Amino acid sequence: MTLGILCLGRSTFDIRFADEKLAGMLAALDRTDRAIAGQRHILLDDESTEGAIRALKKRSLTGLLLLQATFTDAATAARAASEFDCPIMIWAIPEPRIGGRLRLNSFCGLNLASHALSLREREFGWIYCDPQSEIAERELAELLAGNRLSRRIYPHPVPEASPLPCPPAESLKTKRIARLGEPPPGFDTCHYDARQLKDVFGISVDELGICDLFEAAKNSTREDTESLLDGARESLQGIDELDASSTSRSMELCAGLESIRAEGAFDAIAIRCWPETFTEFGGAVCGPVGTLCESKIPCACEADVYGSVSQLMLQEIASQPVFLADLADLDSASDTGVVWHCGQAPYSMKDPEAPATATVHSNRRLPLLREFPLRPGRITFLRVSRSFGELKIVMAGGEMLKRPMAFTGTSGIFRFDLPASEALRRIIGCGLEHHMALAYGDFRNEIRSVAAHFGLPCLEL
Repeated sequence: MTLGILCLGRSTFDIRFADEKLAGMLAALDRTDRAIAGQRHILLDDESTEGAIRALKKRSLTGLLLLQATFTDAATAARAASEFDCPIMIWAIPEPRIGGRLRLNSFCGLNLASHALSLREREFGWIYCDPQSEIAERELAELLAGNRLSRRIYPHPVPEASPLPCPPAESLKTKRIARLGEPPPGFDTCHYDARQLKDVFGISVDELGICDLFEAAKNSTREDTESLLDGARESLQGIDELDASSTSRSMELCAGLESIRAEGAFDAIAIRCWPETFTEFGGAVCGPVGTLCESKIPCACEADVYGSVSQLMLQEIASQPVFLADLADLDSASDTGVVWHCGQAPYSMKDPEAPATATVHSNRRLPLLREFPLRPGRITFLRVSRSFGELKIVMAGGEMLKRPMAFTGTSGIFRFDLPASEALRRIIGCGLEHHMALAYGDFRNEIRSVAAHFGLPCLEL
């Protein structure tokens, strides 16, 4: 019984910490009765991963385990689904909520992989636990025994479209989205179907390049960028302590986004936010994205068009700015989760008792980003999802808690209405995308009405 392993990670995260966690995972595997095949170090790039896959293809495997040491995109999971007939498993790792950078972001890797595998109709096993935890040995044994399989969660039967008027749904039929650049490789969660969007929602998408944003940014005037910077100073502490040149580049990106939006009369934007804004332009677009969202111009990173649609839908329902967030962690012991993004939540979501601070991107080390905890209160999540190739609306209710920041950027600790363990099972089981729109208040009934108007199934977490 030979188990193949692929140890996955990316160098932009905390590799020293990831190596510590990987050592614990490998030690736990060595205590089982399985023969282990595969390289026992983190594969940090496509070339090394390709070599490891070729080597494993020569072995007779009873299973393939992806050790998600840090965040990675879903390209390897998708490749595994096509290259290996044996069962696929994933082990992702929580990390301490100690207020610093998101050092591993392993859960997002699991989230991306679950969606990619759902699109390929591939069942897989998974666990999410620290290798040093009390439950690790038991959960690993269950995983290897085939008892921790993803289970497809079917939504309600598809209803016929409702003839009743629904103003939030009707308002979507005139919306236009600008997509600036393509999603990063391995982000199946961010792909979209233009015809489906038009036929179902009446939403149209104009495809522009990231170079169009850079051109618009370069054409911004000094007066434009100085005005934006003055506005940011009113809300953020410490801007002038950051690198002035990079901060100016970030403000140029903000002016460029606004120029594209105004000239095209767009209602929302989906932007390929990395790596080019950092590596080619020299500034972060995260703060500018938050500025547009605060102005009720939803702006989804990673060119996530259905993320923009989710924002537009929830914004029309809630009549307030909406935050497109990653679910960064779910902890069964405390029955809480963490929503996070690098620094782009609307200011209106800030805890009024905490400052908003100007900062740099935790991995790329460039400004301008926001840093503050989200305010406590009732919240609603919404995602227009295409998991398993089926268009649906997924929603959830919860409560944002007054807690210290779990991670840098804009983040909040919250509690779903259902237990965290069950929410985790459903999120991975239904292959949900990694971005969810968040608004304050309880809008589940309104979301059900919108889903009924479009004749879409509505799945509640």
